[in-house]
Amino acid sequence: MAIELFYIEEKNGNNHDGLAWIGYVKKSKTGKTIYFNNKAFQKAGHCDYYDIETGYGYWISRVKQNGEDRHWAGHGKVMIDRKAVDEYLKFRGLIELKNSQYTIVDIVETKVPQDFYEIENKKKFENLTTTP
Repeated sequence: MAIELFYIEEKNGNNHDGLAWIGYVKKSKTGKTIYFNNKAFQKAGHCDYYDIETGYGYWISRVKQNGEDRHWAGHGKVMIDRKAVDEYLKFRGLIELKNSQYTIVDIVETKVPQDFYEIENKKKFENLTTTP
């Protein structure tokens, strides 16, 4: 399972000001499911994902070298996983993070994918049984 540094932003009705994180994600073999912060997200379109437990929408993409990960109309600090700070600084060519833009946090280690299989399979079964 690949572990990579990504940008994750909550999209639900926040005018691009939703909670946002930079941290390590785990991806399924197909890349259609991403695991982050003890959540599982399924692909719904280009960089669009939804939380399989809540249905909330998220924008998930690789971090950008220029630091412009958040939508141009969005505001607010981005939370960055303490474990990812060094790699992110190196990737961006920075010496330190600006306190006005980032908050360093401890992101929860994601459950193993098997912990989400029951939820995923239940939703698939419900879709099969409700389709006419």
